[in-house]
Amino acid sequence: MAPTETPVLEVAGLAVYERELDWQALRAQGSGGQNLHKTESAVQLRYDIRAGSLPVEVQERLLARGDRRISREGVLVIKAQTLRSQDRNREDALARLAELIASAASVPKPRKPTRPSRAAKRRRLDDKGRRSELKAGRGKLLE
Repeated sequence: MAPTETPVLEVAGLAVYERELDWQALRAQGSGGQNLHKTESAVQLRYDIRAGSLPVEVQERLLARGDRRISREGVLVIKAQTLRSQDRNREDALARLAELIASAASVPKPRKPTRPSRAAKRRRLDDKGRRSELKAGRGKLLE
């Protein structure tokens, strides 16, 4: 990384550079006017997670997400086509990439296993007994 290179995206102290992103202009899908069919206003952003400059633990959390936008090869594909101009769709794609990276950058809090208290167990069993009596009382009456 050259010292003069500025990041195109900075999230949670992490940087993504333009050379790591692969952009492709596409025609947007869906209904629209006549102009939609002749302009390439949609963009597809491809980001190779493993080849990027993100720390290894952030890369691993991104790959472990199970997101359908991440291929088996570890390439994240974001398609932005909701806005009318290519520049705005490009900004939208970058914002979505930033959101994904920010969520992967936060370290998940480890879960501490807990046990129900003795009083909670007693309450549960008492409720269960009352329910059992109520249901048993619904049966046919014996003569």
